[in-house]
Order: sequence, then C-alpha cells, then structure tokens
Amino acid sequence: MNIGIYIYDDAEVLDFAGPFEVFSTARRLAQNDWQIFFIAQEDALVKARGGMMISPHYHFANHPPLDMLLVVGGLHQAQLDKPAVINWIRQQARQVSRIASVCTGAFLLAEAGILDGLSVTTHWEDQAALQARYPALSVLTDTRWVEQGHVMTSGGISAGIDMSLSLVALLAERTLAERTAVQMEYRWQASP
Repeated sequence: MNIGIYIYDDAEVLDFAGPFEVFSTARRLAQNDWQIFFIAQEDALVKARGGMMISPHYHFANHPPLDMLLVVGGLHQAQLDKPAVINWIRQQARQVSRIASVCTGAFLLAEAGILDGLSVTTHWEDQAALQARYPALSVLTDTRWVEQGHVMTSGGISAGIDMSLSLVALLAERTLAERTAVQMEYRWQASP
C-alpha cells in the first residue's frame, strides 16, 4: 500500500510528522508492505512552519500510484490559489481508495470538490471559515475526526494522529492501531 502525504511550504509540522510516525510505526510493527512518503508539487525542499526544511520523497511528476492520500494543513491559502495543486488532489481522489485531511488540509479537499455534501471537520479556529467558504459542507465542531465513506477529515494538529491511528485500524486491524499507539507512548482517543 502506498500512502502519500502532500506537504507544502508553511505546512504544520505535526500535521505531516504525526501521521508519518503512525503509519511508519504500524508498518514496522506489522512488517507489512506499506510505503509512506512525502509528496510536494515540485522537486524542491519544503519549508514547513517554524522553518523546518523537508526533502520530499517525490513530486507530482514522479510519485508512484497512491492507495491513500493525506493532505495536511498549515498556512494553506497559497495552495488554494494553485490550480495545479487543486487539480492534482482532484485527480488523486479519483484513483485512491482513501483520502484524508488533517487540520486546514480540509480547505484543499473542499476546493477540489471532494467534500461536497459531506460532514467534515478542521481545526477549531477554522471551522467557521470552512463553512462560510464552502456552504455545501456540513462542518462539525467538537469532534476529533469525521469518517464519510472513503473520506476522512480531522481537527487540528494532534487530532491528525488520532485519525491516523483510526486509519490503521481500518486498513489493517484495531490491535495494530493499539500496538502502534503504545509503541509511540501516545494516548489514542479512539472515538471521534
């Protein structure tokens, strides 16, 4: 299974590092064939929030086919103004078996039309803005994540870790998610 995590300049570090840690730890514990990697628009270093520099594994033109795409949050406005990014997300959504967002990554999924008519969530500070900009969505508050068929959205930052552990339970089994949380010394909130 190929799990791609879309990163970009000013992405929130824990939005991508947390899920990466969850999936890579689950892979190690289960000794499965999951491949987890970062994808950027271009073949260049990505400067995340706080100045962390990340070298993506792949870019839009050379990544392998994905089974799951995770779109992270951060300072996302510039991404909304990039047709190539929105079109790529839309294209991937047609091909993957699961698509998910952490935090304000939901704005990118919404801009691509993936969330129309669905119940979703995002970081608590951005819930009203998401609802106002995309009235076809039903933005839920007071929830860590929302599952709607093959689409999952999570609240901000650490909520993405809880959602990622839930994805491990869905993609493999709950006991693997529990073992992963224990290995990470993380108290998993298994209910949204």
